Amino acid sequence: MPAELGGSQISSLLEALPGIASVLRSPVADALIKAMRGAAGLADFTPEDAEELVRYAVRRGLIGPDEGDRVLAEVQEGLRKKKPVAVR
Repeated sequence: MPAELGGSQISSLLEALPGIASVLRSPVADALIKAMRGAAGLADFTPEDAEELVRYAVRRGLIGPDEGDRVLAEVQEGLRKKKPVAVR
């Protein structure tokens, strides 16, 4: 069984290895950033980003699985109809 790292150990690791924080960043954080950029018209928001956010919300009990499925269907339909945005 792998050992778990404590908060101070993680902080030390992040300080000792520059750039590791970006490698360890959560997929949810990436999806949130993409959602904000997409809302501002700065970048595309993909179905995979929506799926990541919905899975997170369902896991945390923020929404139920049925609502998650409905939201994903709406988002996927909306993204199919939307023109791609050029990334700046």
